[in-house]
Amino acid sequence: MKVYGDRRSGNCDKVRFALDYLGQPYAWIEVDSVQGGTRTPEFLAKNPLGQVPVIEFSDGRCLAQSNAILRHVANGTQLLPTDQWVSAKIDEWMFWEANNHEFFIAGCISCMTYMGMSKSDRSPMRVERGNQALDIMERHLERADWLVETGFTIADIALIAYTRQAHLGGFDMNLRPRLRAWVDRCEHELGLKSEEEAAATP
Repeated sequence: MKVYGDRRSGNCDKVRFALDYLGQPYAWIEVDSVQGGTRTPEFLAKNPLGQVPVIEFSDGRCLAQSNAILRHVANGTQLLPTDQWVSAKIDEWMFWEANNHEFFIAGCISCMTYMGMSKSDRSPMRVERGNQALDIMERHLERADWLVETGFTIADIALIAYTRQAHLGGFDMNLRPRLRAWVDRCEHELGLKSEEEAAATP
């Protein structure tokens, strides 16, 4: 399979993390979404919405939307248990991530990292809602090691991508020790360097 993605994107990270964790072979096709790579006729033929990530299978079928891709590639694996209730709880977190987490956290990251804005230039609404999302996760992790009771799942992968970068958007992770510990657990499970380690690597 081929994965069309931009390595700067947390949504693309989700797909890469899951495939690497599961040991599924794929070819990574880097697409520069900032420079118009998602708006070419060739790319739009794969995803008319003009967004990464997109996964292309050997038969030519294409699938977009990171959480949909996660569910597809994890189907039948330990990352997506077959128990209907557990599966529904995974979906609960993933739908919440798409509607109440990503837009706010990733938006602030984009403003400060790619647009060169200062912390004070961030949208107050995005800051407020981003802090609310992180606080919801902090409270949940007071009584659990993972987002879903059965263990590490695609719910954790869906949420770790931007949460581990939240400090880049001006969010204070030092106020959320349980969330920081969960980030460490996820990075260990996925075999990732921490953001601090990655930044220090030449």
